[in-house]
Amino acid sequence: MNAMVTKARSTRTPTVGFVSLGCPKATVDSERILTQLRAEGYGIVGTYNDADVVVVNTCGFIDAAVQESLEAIGEALAENGKVIVTGCLGAKGDVVREAHPKVLAVSGPHALDEVMQAVHTALPKPHDPFEDLIPPGGIKLTPRHYAYLKISEGCNHRCTFCIIPSMRGDLVSRPIGDVMREAEALVSAGVQELLVVSQDTSAYGVDVKYRPGFWNGRPLKTRMTELAGALGSLGAWVRLHYVYPYPSVDDVIPLMADGTILPYLDIPFQHASPRILKLMKRPGAVEKTLDRIQSWRAAVPDLTLRSTFIVGFPGETDAEFEELLAFLKEAQLDRVGCFKYSPVEGAAANNLPDAVPEDLKEERLERFMELQAEISAAKLDAKIGREIEVIVDEADEVGSLARSHADAPEIDGVVYLEGVFDLVPGTRLKVRVEDADEHDLWASPV
Repeated sequence: MNAMVTKARSTRTPTVGFVSLGCPKATVDSERILTQLRAEGYGIVGTYNDADVVVVNTCGFIDAAVQESLEAIGEALAENGKVIVTGCLGAKGDVVREAHPKVLAVSGPHALDEVMQAVHTALPKPHDPFEDLIPPGGIKLTPRHYAYLKISEGCNHRCTFCIIPSMRGDLVSRPIGDVMREAEALVSAGVQELLVVSQDTSAYGVDVKYRPGFWNGRPLKTRMTELAGALGSLGAWVRLHYVYPYPSVDDVIPLMADGTILPYLDIPFQHASPRILKLMKRPGAVEKTLDRIQSWRAAVPDLTLRSTFIVGFPGETDAEFEELLAFLKEAQLDRVGCFKYSPVEGAAANNLPDAVPEDLKEERLERFMELQAEISAAKLDAKIGREIEVIVDEADEVGSLARSHADAPEIDGVVYLEGVFDLVPGTRLKVRVEDADEHDLWASPV
């Protein structure tokens, strides 16, 4: 349970508990709701007993996430009794209502107004909110030194394994001026790393035909490249996530080469078989993808490529799985996640023939991850002896935990600084790598 805890200014201050589940995009939705609650004078508490009402922001992308969300709602109802549900699972209101008919209200993702209306109904708005309750960067569920910056909602793609468009709608880009003002406020509040997120970051601005907006009195095109350049001028690390492999991705490579943004690309390739990619409704020119990876690395030798893949997609043959392994060997990706195909209610892929048996999915997943572990171990071992820049996340009883340019929080590796205890989270410093395993690095300050 991600919860924000504050002290109420008086015993009459109405209080809200908050449970935030799901991906970074959902985290941003939670932060906006929490910011509005605080702006209106509600107290945010970290226990069910202290809350007058509980808001649960759900995930509904895969079956496991649906189950986790339903269990969280059930727990909140059992422990508190007054529960408002929002988020992706909320878009399937009937699922929530059937499982938990006693919830007070149900809304879909990025539904700030609906959530606040439900809160007002259950818990009347305080008459005299304190204007100084809101930090400059708003309420965040992340540590103070990094923040997710959501630049759009929805997606125009219709990948057959995905139901996000049915829950979040088509692409709607945020005005670039609004994005930049939010980023400036975050950096002014102490944020040292901006993690750019959306359903499809490289499509930013497509819906408005890249119409220019305005930031600091000058026009700025609503497009990923221009946005990345402007964000890079603020002085924080800028990390791009969820980048669809369009040709336009090539345009941000120079910004990585000159240090404007981090040399890091999160591109979900999903598979390497042209036939499977076609069934997925994903780009299928695998040879071109490999050529592009080679050209990106020629321009930015330290480029980190993160990707995700699906094994056991309906109809995937042994030969097509071998194609995927061959691609992995050739591409030499730095950070990789892999999932067994899971039927999601409402996904078009459910209707495809030749489902892969569960035990075969598991076998392929193990083989895939074993190969990637070897690749990762070799790539990290090659960093021993090098000097790299890191950002400190936290300290424990052993020392400080940090991340390099190659490590996004929570999903990638860490850099252990053993015996180093005097660094404040958010500190950026140069270290020398001394050891490595298949996931993480060990280093000492230079």
